[in-house]
This record gives sequence, C-alpha cells and structure tokens, in this order.
Amino acid sequence: MGFEVITKPTKNVDEIADRIFKECINVLGGLRKIVEYRNLTWLPSLAEASYVVAMKYEGVMTAREIAEKLGITQQTVKNILEADEKVVEQYLKGEIEKADEHIAGGIAKLAYKRVKENADSSEDWIEHMKTGAEILGVDWAVHFLTKIKGTKFPITSESELMEKVGKIKIMGKDFEEIAKKLEYPIKNPAELLHKVKEHLKD
Repeated sequence: MGFEVITKPTKNVDEIADRIFKECINVLGGLRKIVEYRNLTWLPSLAEASYVVAMKYEGVMTAREIAEKLGITQQTVKNILEADEKVVEQYLKGEIEKADEHIAGGIAKLAYKRVKENADSSEDWIEHMKTGAEILGVDWAVHFLTKIKGTKFPITSESELMEKVGKIKIMGKDFEEIAKKLEYPIKNPAELLHKVKEHLKD
C-alpha cells in the first residue's frame, strides 16, 4: 500500500478500525448507495476487513497474529491485505464491471488511506451514520459497533453480551435468540459481527 510502517501503535486499534469502517461507508457513497448496490451483507465483511487493516498497519501484527486475534484464517487475512484497492476504485466508478471476491479488503485499504490523510475527521460522524442507517433499515451492524464501543473483550457469556446490546431485532430476528446460539468467549467486535452474520444465514 505504500504506507510507512509504524513501530509502535499510536492509537488504540479498536478506535482505528472503527474509523476505517466509517470511512468504508463513505468510500461506497454512503448507506443509501449501499442499499442501491443491494449489497447490505458487505457491512460485516467491511468490519472484519477494517480490523485486519488496522491491526496490520497500526498494530504492526503478522497475518498469523491477526488471524488468531480475529478467529479467521490466515488466507482470509492475506486476501484482505492483498486486495487491489485500485481495481475496487475503478469498480466503484463504474469503469469496470466487476472486482474480485475480496472487494471488502480493497475498500478497507482505500478507507484507511483516507483516514490517514484526514486524521482530524469529525468524531460525530457516527451519529449521522447511525441516524441514516435507522432510516434505511440497515442499522444492525452500525448499532453493534456503537453499542459495544468501549466494551472490554473477550465477552464471556450470553448475559454479558445482552446487557451491553439489549433487546434488538436483526433482520426480523430477536437478537436474544441469536445470542443463545453464539459460542463464547468472543474475542473482539469483528468476531462478534462475523458470528452474528453466520447465524443470520440459518
């Protein structure tokens, strides 16, 4: 990517990943544009990719370490980090018909680049994103990131998770029922979103 390697993290990785995720939405043209793409399932994948990119470039972690932390495979980490953001940019501009299957990685890398270039971006943007998401009905992933912000991980039990998230519905399903099916402990926000996403397929 051409970014300078940081020997010591200057910011909390969770904070950086959160900012990358927000910027991913901007890269895609906003939540309304995501609805137009009919690719709402990108949100959990973008959250996962945001963490991978943050851990790599801010946390100075290896692919193996990232995979272990997030509970995903090393190959998934490599796919995200090797994604070609230039191709994704062309895809988003409509210059090419399709990008590769690891588009989330390319979007997260583009978002990271913007975050680094605009370090003083507004902190209240998340509130605007949250409001827009509620209006559009695609707010569950955003709600998760806002509700669990500041949560101490790992989350070790269903009751601990429910206390933080509360009673909400995700795509018509009571989250309480999903929480009962999750395997604990849950190491971090990206793993939580990934597990919830998997149970939504049931």
